[in-house]
Formats: sequence, C-alpha cells, structure tokens
Amino acid sequence: MTRIRFPSLSLFLTVLALVAGLVSAPAAQAERIKDLGSFQGVRPNQLTGYGIVVGLAGTGDDSLDYSTQGMKGMISRFGLTLPAGVNPSLKNSAAVMVTAELPAFSKPGQRLDVTVSAIGKAKSLRGGTLVLTPLRGADGQIYAMAQGSLAVGGLGVTGADGSHLSVNVPSAGRIPGGATVERTVATGFDTAPQLDFNLAEADLTTALRVADAINIAFGDKRARAVDAVTVSIAAEAGAEQRILMMGLIENIEVKPADAPAKVIVNARSGTVVINGAVRISPAAISHGKLTVAVQESPRVVQPAPFSAGQTAVEQSSALSVTEEKKPMISFKGGASLADIVKAVNAIGATPSDMVEILQALKQAGAMKAELVVL
Repeated sequence: MTRIRFPSLSLFLTVLALVAGLVSAPAAQAERIKDLGSFQGVRPNQLTGYGIVVGLAGTGDDSLDYSTQGMKGMISRFGLTLPAGVNPSLKNSAAVMVTAELPAFSKPGQRLDVTVSAIGKAKSLRGGTLVLTPLRGADGQIYAMAQGSLAVGGLGVTGADGSHLSVNVPSAGRIPGGATVERTVATGFDTAPQLDFNLAEADLTTALRVADAINIAFGDKRARAVDAVTVSIAAEAGAEQRILMMGLIENIEVKPADAPAKVIVNARSGTVVINGAVRISPAAISHGKLTVAVQESPRVVQPAPFSAGQTAVEQSSALSVTEEKKPMISFKGGASLADIVKAVNAIGATPSDMVEILQALKQAGAMKAELVVL
C-alpha cells in the first residue's frame, strides 16, 4: 500500500504559535546603538597568504608544479639551491592558503587565529606544521606573519585497494594564535572631519531615532541622519576625545523601528516564517486535502497441465482517491498572525499547503507583505 500525504502539521503549528505569542508583546525592545551597526572605518580586515605545510605522513601534494615551486622558494630563503632539473618529492608537504581576520585597532605583537586549507591534492593536513608565511591585505602589504602546528578536526584513511574514508574535512585546519600582527591598519577615525555610524539594516525610521537619541544624550545637534543607513556625527579632533564619545554613543539605548511585513517561504522544505507585522485584508480560504492510495496485489498464474504455457506473474492494481472536505475560512480586515495560525489549524493545512495559500493571498491582493520564496 502506497499513500501520498503531506508532512505533519504539529511542528509547523507549534512554531507559528510561539511566534504568534509575540504579537501581544511590545513591537520592539530598546537596543544599544552598538548592536544596531558600527562606525565607519572601525571594522576587521581580511588577510590571505600562500604557504607550505610540512611534516605530513605521506598525505601531501606529491609533485605538483606549484607545490614544488613553493618548496624551492622556501628552501632558497635559507641559502640552499637545488640542482637544476631536480624536483623534491613532496609527499610529506602540501601547498596551502592561509586566511585570517585582522580586527580593528590591532597592534603589532597581538596574536590572530588562522585557517589553513589545502589547495592541491593533499589528502590530509593532520600532524603538519605551517612554515613562516606572510599574510597580506587587499592593498598587497604584509600585516601579519603566520606559523605553527595545525589542529585538524578531520580524519582521512585510504586502503590498499583504493577505498577511502573521510571524517569531517581533514584537508583544512586551524592554528589558534598562529599569526602575529606586524602592521597597524590606519582607520582614519581620529582625523576624519566627522564620524559616520552605519546601521546593519537600512531603515529610515531607525536612523532618525539613532540621531535623535545621540542629540538628546549630548544635549546638542551633533548627529543627523544622512540616509537610511548612515548617521553623521560631528566630533572634535583627536583620538582621545573621539574614543570617549564613541564609547558613550555605543551604550545609548534606542528603540528600532518595527520590521516591515514579510513572509519567508522555503518551497523545498515547506518551512514558512511569518513576522508579527503581517496583516490580512478581508478574504476567504477553502483548501482541500487529497490522498492517493495505490494497492498492488500481484498473483502467480500457472499454466494448464501438459500445456505449452509458462508460469507468469499477473499484476493487479487498485487505485483510490480520497478528498477530505474542509470548511471555508473567512478573514476579517486586519487579521493578525494569531488569526492566521487559528485559520491554518482549522482547515488542517500542512506547511506545503500553507505555501500555496500564502501565494494565493498575495496574488489576490489580500496580503500586504513581501513574500520571499527561497
């Protein structure tokens, strides 16, 4: 017996009910300004470098050209030169890319965590050691130097017959505190004519509220909203004065604007997320539930005695379709998320059904919300 049914509704309704409970709560809670965005120029920078990992147990790159060139370059730094035409066997070493993130205001001597990833055919970096590698920024300048033993969480095993087993990813690892900062990144925040605070999410109302909160806290008109993202703040020259002002501004509490009405739908998994700002105009919904059953009953057919026939299997199929009738649900104007949850529960819609219902409401103009289908 084969039955085609939609997924269970219990988990979907539980999640929606929890979200619906937020409708009665305050629309938005006060947040610190530092949680809403960041000051322009005060940000981390990405660093990258090309290096060689040595000390591997025969799981390296072997004789790849770029690995061989990298090894020759490393050896030459120690005053050694390989004979012409001689290429080292690199089964115990691998060419890697090294990446790190340089936080704002990092000073020379501070330590950074680095990630090391194989770029060749190395099977595993377990047990390897990264040789001294310069890490460069987007401007091509060296900002840190990396070196150290790798911590690899993955494991790879290869059998004599060529079979291979991997746990996690053995071709990548990390070196905690494996890089040392060598150069400071100039942020320019202490010499710029003004400070700009950028919101993480663009919103005109939130930008205006941030500017107003700063002006109220300092008792003047130093802050103004430039656009939906940027709040420009007049500041005195000098790093000490600006750091003091920035620290005070970060801890001012602001009530951000309510999020716009939005419905997120994942059509592949049937996940539906509706925020509390969604409202439904007057509409009526009727949705049926269809079940298709396929019953297979094959039987063996024997030929008559002393005949030339052969034993065969005769297929016997029984198909049935059952459609469960559901009542029509009517939404009054301004229906909230809680009303939607109740209606979904009443008609027994599954997450997949809900996707179709929401799309139909949007097409009918009854749902004034952005519908995002993933």
